[in-house]
Amino acid sequence: MPIRRSPQTLDNHAIRPVYTMDYKDIDELIDEGEGFELEFKRKVTSPKKIARTLIAFANTRGGTILFGVDDDRTVVGVGSEKEEMEMIHTAGDYFCEPPIVPEIDVVSYRGRDVIVATVAESAVKPHELVRDEEENGDSRVFIRVNDKTVAASKEVIRILRSEHPDAPPLRIAIGDTERRLFEYLDQHERITVRQFGDLVNISARRASRSLIQLVRAGVLRVHTHEKEEYFTRAFD
Repeated sequence: MPIRRSPQTLDNHAIRPVYTMDYKDIDELIDEGEGFELEFKRKVTSPKKIARTLIAFANTRGGTILFGVDDDRTVVGVGSEKEEMEMIHTAGDYFCEPPIVPEIDVVSYRGRDVIVATVAESAVKPHELVRDEEENGDSRVFIRVNDKTVAASKEVIRILRSEHPDAPPLRIAIGDTERRLFEYLDQHERITVRQFGDLVNISARRASRSLIQLVRAGVLRVHTHEKEEYFTRAFD
């Protein structure tokens, strides 16, 4: 179970911005608006909250956070760029496991500083939110769904783990259980873990494992929503 490491002194290299963007880039991002790969933050309220967004982007397709921009797209700027960059670094280094190192840029926008944190899609998924030693409960894995950061289900976590370079090779066989699944999808288009278990009279654990294997094989696609998670054919 990942537990937060003791804070260390941040070195200058770890928080040094790259200065590759200008105000025109900020205009383009603001015009784009928040979405699957873009989020606005007025300021860094706490490293742990920022870590959730860093994790979600790294576990999905990557993304960018603009600090100093309100949800309504108003540029308010950040108070202290050094303090905010240190908190972003703390979020990625001490509250994420494995650690996440975003690319940081500081842009002067009409007299206000905007911090841009860009996270690449990770090759070592899943990243988890690290808990404090005194906290109870599991560490959490987050992903992006539309314009929100949400907790990943156990099925999605297993899929993310299967994408890790050290994951065991996939072995899959198509039998009667899978054929009944495909027949069901021909008529209903989508299915949940519970529905699949009821359909072929197997446990939820086994149903989940079978569906995950088919996702890994590229046969099915998993869809995560806030209220329900379901599976469809990958190529319909």
